[in-house]
Amino acid sequence: MDNLVLRAVNLSKDFTKGKENISVVKSVSLDILSRDCIAIMGASGAGKSTLLHMLGTLDRPTRGDLFFGNKNTNIWKLSDEALSDFRNRNLGFVFQFHYLLPEFSALENVMMPALISGMDRTQAKRKAEELLRFIGLKERMEHRPGELSGGEQQRVSIARSVILKPKLLLGDELTGNLDSENSNRVLDLLLDLNKEFGIALLIVTHDVDVARRMKRVLTMKDGKIVSS
Repeated sequence: MDNLVLRAVNLSKDFTKGKENISVVKSVSLDILSRDCIAIMGASGAGKSTLLHMLGTLDRPTRGDLFFGNKNTNIWKLSDEALSDFRNRNLGFVFQFHYLLPEFSALENVMMPALISGMDRTQAKRKAEELLRFIGLKERMEHRPGELSGGEQQRVSIARSVILKPKLLLGDELTGNLDSENSNRVLDLLLDLNKEFGIALLIVTHDVDVARRMKRVLTMKDGKIVSS
């Protein structure tokens, strides 16, 4: 499958609480394709965020395999250092809280992943400037996070997450702290990035209005995907 971005096979996550073994995610298999727009919904405790963290390689599963593109190598076989490098180059993350560095400008925050990857500072700055213009923050590049609105901060966070043109952007309740107007602006931006750059989207949300704007909606219950 030429357009395959990520394939999860029987991902499971267990936790031990005292003498009790708790299964939070139970044998979830999922294909994510290029230009996919997927929402994952479900009640609190259904396993949505845990699944997202495993798909984003932020958390290792108890069992299961994860493959990137058409490669047959299980991502979990990588060393921690190689896994971190893979994550930086291929995946983007946006969370409910933006986690911008307050002492740096919007431009510097967006540049950060590119600099970490070893990109030349001049090139990183050019790419960050292009992205900030693309998301409508041309006049706010030199502002620090504390000088930006909540919606602007989240848009900067999104720009930071896609500066290396990841294949997949993962979001966890990324509009949870925004009013409806800013929520729609952020979603418009995500869909523009999906269309313009082909970045696949996978978003965990409780918001039905957010889910409606995605192409696919998966529902989780008791650690399993029960509908799609």
